Amino acid sequence: MRVVSVEEALVPGDLQAVFDRLQARRWELAKTGPKERLARLEKLKALLLERREELADALHEDFRKPPAEVEATEILPVLLELAHVQKHLKAWMKPRKVGAPLLLAGTKSEVHPEPKGVVLILAPWNYPFHLLVSPLVAAVAAGNAVLCKPSEKTPGTARFLAQLLRDVFPQDEVALVEGGAEVGEALLRLPFDHFFFTGGPRVGRRVMEAAARHLSGVTLELGGKSPVIVDASADVDAAAERIVWGKFLNAGQTCIAPDHVWVHASKEEALLSGMKAALERFYGKTEEARRATPDFCRMVDDGAFKRVCRLLDESVAGGARVVAGGGVHAETRYIAPTVLADVTPESAVMDEEIFGPLLPVLRFESLDEVVTQVRAGGKPLAMYVFSHEEATVERLLKETSAGGTVVNNVVLHNVNPHLPFGGVGQSGLGAYHGEAGFKAFSHERAVVRQGRTAFTNLFFPPYRGKAQRLARLASKLFE
Repeated sequence: MRVVSVEEALVPGDLQAVFDRLQARRWELAKTGPKERLARLEKLKALLLERREELADALHEDFRKPPAEVEATEILPVLLELAHVQKHLKAWMKPRKVGAPLLLAGTKSEVHPEPKGVVLILAPWNYPFHLLVSPLVAAVAAGNAVLCKPSEKTPGTARFLAQLLRDVFPQDEVALVEGGAEVGEALLRLPFDHFFFTGGPRVGRRVMEAAARHLSGVTLELGGKSPVIVDASADVDAAAERIVWGKFLNAGQTCIAPDHVWVHASKEEALLSGMKAALERFYGKTEEARRATPDFCRMVDDGAFKRVCRLLDESVAGGARVVAGGGVHAETRYIAPTVLADVTPESAVMDEEIFGPLLPVLRFESLDEVVTQVRAGGKPLAMYVFSHEEATVERLLKETSAGGTVVNNVVLHNVNPHLPFGGVGQSGLGAYHGEAGFKAFSHERAVVRQGRTAFTNLFFPPYRGKAQRLARLASKLFE
């Protein structure tokens, strides 16, 4: 009979029942091969393609996300992940032969990937489909039973996901539960074999504490103030256009969005002019046109709206200048795509991750200043460098730390399944996408096969005479 801990006893009965069903199934799933796992993922892909318009409707209901952004930032990354897994899963699942030292002559050593067991995926609201389904693809590919919880802030997308996953997976293989913070807290009391969380540092710490209590694995995808550096050699027109695109995608509610821009003083005015022009091309020449455009989404809820408005008001009061934008409309939770100049490290907008459509621009004279400020801001999830000086790029790569870096563009690393995606330090722990995702949800099991001939008996006790001399000789071989 299984002993139930006090902590587990606090879990509501329905959640415990969901977990128990998954746990009962996990060993059968562990025995599945690539063909069975890929068949499940192929069904997921087919239903996604069939219901893509329903997904777009759900995301528009939640925060007026434009259909083109749904395709580019929710559906496309999942399709890329599925295609990559389909191509490589068979090879990833094969035991990998490794070498062995001479002392282990007569043995064969291998690494066997095995599923971790029952895993929990806690997804955020900003990309509520992509950031739940992409790790789910990796977890299923690795052979796990999975429990998913979408964010309560995007109820339309959560309902879509619940129906989609019910139609693809048996409930004892992949389950989805809805609810708010109280459900999340209850889930953290259950002994999952791996916790996967995307969100903010405050909740991330609680997830890590839960993983520590259960001695389980954990992947944390957090965020941070991802800087952009535009040096004197940069193509300013290209930089302005790409930065504006990456920043105002999803109304700035992106964990790898450019958070703020450091620009060399010699290029500041040209960059600001280019940003204003790009913003007008993308969203309209007037404030009325930008507010009416179907190509710009809204803040997810009143709390997010008020927080970003406060950052805007306090920054302007502190001396920041509005180059473009600045308009707000509380009833529709609209904050205009806004570019701010004359920003300093002491401005309110520099105190926290913005996670909204405000783009502060700071000038610099020396790269030393930028390096110092980037280091002081912790280790961001992303860093973007616009430069045609290779020495500058290399210096920034060596003298700063970030989860990922893109040179002369923004956010592109997130859609390459060949690259690991993850943070470092304050911006996260662990990585996923492609093979990194398969490994995140797998345990690499070391296996040694002893042949007919073994030399271990030469080291058996009693440790006198020949055994002692052989032990010393073996050590000398590697001195």
